[in-house]
Amino acid sequence: MTDSTDIAIIGSGINSLVAAAELAMAGKSVCLIERAGRLGGFIHSGERTLPGFIHDSFSSWHPLFVSGGAYQALGSELHARGLEYCNSDGAVTASVAADPKTGQHRVVVAHRDPALTASALQENKDEGAYLAMLEDLGSNAGTIFGAFGAELRSFREVLTIAAGALRRGKVKGTEAFVRDSVMSGRNYLRSRFNGWQTDQLWSPWLLHAGLGPDQATGGVMLPVMALSMHSFGLPVVKGGASNFIAAFEALLRDKGVRIMLDTEAEEILIDSKGATGVKTSNGVVSARTVLANVSPQALYSKLLRQPPAGLAEAAARYQNGRGAMQIHLALDKPVQWLDPRLDSAPLVHLSNGSDSTGIACAQAEAGLLPTEPTVVVGQQCVLDPSRAPAGKATLWLQLQEVPFAPVADAAGALEVDGGWSPELKEQYMERVLARLEQFAPGTRASVLAWDILAPTDLARENPNAVNGDPYGGSAELFQNLLWRPFPQAANHKTPIKGLWHIGASTHPGPGLSGGSGHLVAQKLK
Repeated sequence: MTDSTDIAIIGSGINSLVAAAELAMAGKSVCLIERAGRLGGFIHSGERTLPGFIHDSFSSWHPLFVSGGAYQALGSELHARGLEYCNSDGAVTASVAADPKTGQHRVVVAHRDPALTASALQENKDEGAYLAMLEDLGSNAGTIFGAFGAELRSFREVLTIAAGALRRGKVKGTEAFVRDSVMSGRNYLRSRFNGWQTDQLWSPWLLHAGLGPDQATGGVMLPVMALSMHSFGLPVVKGGASNFIAAFEALLRDKGVRIMLDTEAEEILIDSKGATGVKTSNGVVSARTVLANVSPQALYSKLLRQPPAGLAEAAARYQNGRGAMQIHLALDKPVQWLDPRLDSAPLVHLSNGSDSTGIACAQAEAGLLPTEPTVVVGQQCVLDPSRAPAGKATLWLQLQEVPFAPVADAAGALEVDGGWSPELKEQYMERVLARLEQFAPGTRASVLAWDILAPTDLARENPNAVNGDPYGGSAELFQNLLWRPFPQAANHKTPIKGLWHIGASTHPGPGLSGGSGHLVAQKLK
């Protein structure tokens, strides 16, 4: 069986959905090819533990989407098809840790109101520095977000960004801004703040960008995270992330997109002129334009039987980041924190900032299970009580510093010879819950059921999560911006005419913005 379409898209993650919707709305015929039995990639929700408890299986928070160009283009269409967000006007995120000197708990909270957030930093005279950080970023926002939405190897597009900066009079101070941007998060914060609060609050957020506190570009990503959450909060999809996908699917079907589920893309077909379509497990889809939302390894070593010279070798050297783990809990009651300010924070990090997070990153990079992992505590029920029965709650725990194939336990307490066995997953969960128990005693006793996804489970769920890395590859500077995924293929437009590469492994990198799908769709309309 052979079908013909204008554009074939491989994969159905956020970037594919965005591109398919925008192109179909522009009048293109589009075919979406997905190996799984559902759309969405790492966007999904369901009753993973007990009936009535709705968990976002993988990703959950949408500040990057609602603040981006894809939402501007598609938001009204999605809301018309049932998409609803729950958000907070008060506390948005927080961090709690034990003081390394006194052992006493120290808590810092970010509110939607940046002035209220900054006011808590008066003790160390950091209030003005915090507001200045946001002001500096805001004054350069056109340049930063312009770069996130452009082909950085296009002289014309970079010139457009530079011309915009000139018009805004932002040439003065540009060198200092660029210098700050390529700093690590730790060094950036040290250069600006006296106290511990800003470090403890925002350094753990770098993990959500595929970075650690000691890796370059933290100096731009950290204030971007802060400004995004002050401006847009931490929205979650009402009723669970699958409702986001349902709205997209309704939009795609309304616009005539052909959706092929349970269909494996086996080969991208090419001739002397360029791409001609996709050979799938259910026949050939003929198309002169193909968008591949896959890992570089899959694109250049599997889907292209004769890739351009040197690209398969470069893709084989592409480096994936640390693995990740998800722990989903059904609770008999909401978490009761020792510090009640945390009760209303949708997302809380257990971390003292660069120090504990940096150590855990280093241990995971060495193949060790971290002694004191950074724990992301997602309290979606704070925003959306419909996710659990009355009086009960869900908990979404994310660990972004775990090895795909552990070789040892940094604490010397757990046996890892069998890899991520069911026993090891539960033992590591107990370590995580013991860490949470320090700050919210009684949580462990309230657990009714759990579901654990180790890095190996993530890799099985989604082939783009190579080695359990959900961020599409390390986002360190050598694989970011101008060099994502690697210099020989850093444009979305590949050397093969009609073949485009999108997804987290391409610019602007990981996250739920839909940035690469939006960027390519704008070029193909």
